[in-house]
Amino acid sequence: MNLENYSDSFFEVNHINGFLPKKSPLAVLPKKYNELQVLIDEMPIKKDDGTGGLLSRRGEIEKGVSTLSNFKNLVEGEEDILIIQALFRAYAFLSSAYLLAPAHFNYIDTKKYGQAHKILPSQIAEPFVIVSKKLNVYPFMDYHYAYSLGNFVKIDKSKGYEWENLAMAAKFSGMDDERGFIMLHVDINQHSPELVGSILDYLKADEEKSVNLSLSKCLSAMKKINERRQVMWQASRWKHYNDFRVFIMGIKGNDEIFGDGVIYEGVSDKPVQYRGQTGAQDNIIPTADIFTGVIGYYPTNDLTKYLLDLRSYRPKCIQNFLSDIKDEMGDNRLFNNLKESENEEGFCLLLQILDEIYYFRNGHWQFVQKYIMANTKYAKATGGTPIISWIPNQITAVLNYMSDVIDLIPTGTKHLNKSSYLDSINKKKDLLNKQLQLLHGDDYNADEVFSLNKKMNLNDD
Repeated sequence: MNLENYSDSFFEVNHINGFLPKKSPLAVLPKKYNELQVLIDEMPIKKDDGTGGLLSRRGEIEKGVSTLSNFKNLVEGEEDILIIQALFRAYAFLSSAYLLAPAHFNYIDTKKYGQAHKILPSQIAEPFVIVSKKLNVYPFMDYHYAYSLGNFVKIDKSKGYEWENLAMAAKFSGMDDERGFIMLHVDINQHSPELVGSILDYLKADEEKSVNLSLSKCLSAMKKINERRQVMWQASRWKHYNDFRVFIMGIKGNDEIFGDGVIYEGVSDKPVQYRGQTGAQDNIIPTADIFTGVIGYYPTNDLTKYLLDLRSYRPKCIQNFLSDIKDEMGDNRLFNNLKESENEEGFCLLLQILDEIYYFRNGHWQFVQKYIMANTKYAKATGGTPIISWIPNQITAVLNYMSDVIDLIPTGTKHLNKSSYLDSINKKKDLLNKQLQLLHGDDYNADEVFSLNKKMNLNDD
């Protein structure tokens, strides 16, 4: 593996940075883009001073955009990666705010998402496409350069990445629930260096002891990641998710909102479609899936194709990392290595890592039940997939793999309680089956689905 392939100067995937940027993103644009920065600052439903911004009043974001200068010539000449990323973030936020403002106000009136604008004005579209080409990504709101990992500002620079210490450089609602929601994703990624480091250690391991040390390190990272993920229930109240959710909707898969796509004025006369910002664009679980071998258990269906399609919505340097890890771990290298060496402790560590992947996914599934299904009957996720089926698709893969791993662990192992783990796996399968039975048809009760988690003592909150 060539670590140079995993850097674009903003991100640099290694044991030091993990999936976080090398340096903190710029909080504001350079003065020459002051007009654009003012629009970004005036945009949120609730501004920093507590007053209502452009998105709190119908027609105001459209008025603001109508007088905006076209900075395409300035943007074309930019070479500083931090400025390029900050520009991408600004145009991504402005694009989504402008396009989805009508859908937002329709939701306020009817509790249903309305139609979005179908044309992105040239003063946004042209510079946005230019800056997206510099980053080699799609010109639409994304997780890495725009909404999450490239959008944090440390409140106290001497402190860490806990969400309480992070503000948003750009925002839609401007309320604490939005900040908690997306900054917690940054918080979770503060443990990605340990995860990445554990995998790099494994690839260099030449004996059972060092293999198990790398697996222990991976397990430690996943436990910390899950501990921080669970904080979501406090960081962002589920009843307030719809205050900002509509603004991270993608074009692709959301025909009810966008029809056949969006025309980028001055760029092309043909409508284009891009997926929306989604936590599924994060790298932690895809990395863990590839490393452990969960990907070998993905079912062959459209939902799996969607997850693989999301790979193209990541920075190229991170795509390179995931691709190389997949090549290195091909044909379930870890599982076969442990089996051939009869590494009992290693199998027990692998099972515990898989359990953490399950808890991450099942926790995410519970977020979907409460943050989305209890708030709206709109059946599509921000990335454009059906909300009810795509996470269970992957939970099933993890549970099936766990069943195969535990079969190879001796009953009398000293490293874990096999009987307890067998009961736990069966209970998790039972929970998912019962939830999916409740979800047949459109008249499901989200609270009933969610309450099963507590009844079976597998609740995340």
